[in-house]
Amino acid sequence: MSRIGKLPVTVPSGVDVKLDDSVVHVKGPKGELKQRILPVVEVTIDGGVVTVARKSDDKPGRSAHGLTRTLVANMIEGVTKGFRKSLELQGVGYRVNKAGNDLNFSLGYSHPVTYAAPEGIAFSVEGTNRVHVDGIDKQRVGQVAAEIRNLRPPEPYKGKGVRYEGEKVRKKLGKAGKAGKK
Repeated sequence: MSRIGKLPVTVPSGVDVKLDDSVVHVKGPKGELKQRILPVVEVTIDGGVVTVARKSDDKPGRSAHGLTRTLVANMIEGVTKGFRKSLELQGVGYRVNKAGNDLNFSLGYSHPVTYAAPEGIAFSVEGTNRVHVDGIDKQRVGQVAAEIRNLRPPEPYKGKGVRYEGEKVRKKLGKAGKAGKK
């Protein structure tokens, strides 16, 4: 039995969870999400509790059990609190500013880089070197944050680039002759 899959998901007040065929709809104060459920698991809604059970003990059923429970729990958390990923820019001249819903980056290239906000995602800029990605869909927030980080990933010699907040970049020594002169 999956340790995560067997845990019930409590539905807070103000959140509506419905099951249509094999699609779970979650509606809350921040918005509405839906997720298709695999046919190897069964989702039941009893009052304010959502439970996930697998139909068989074969490999796909065991794999989808915990996944489905976590997806439903993330949808409920997303429509109540939302999700946030924060990114930092490190490097001389690396900066970001917000223009409408889009972000304009100066990342050391010969041209500015513009990133348009996808639907359901909001950006906030703190200072000139910190970006917050907010939304109700955890997967989409993480994907957008990864795409922004990929505009200029942190390089291992000086650590310059776009990184997640709190991310540690392992630095390399560089040339052997330069390292020995210190």
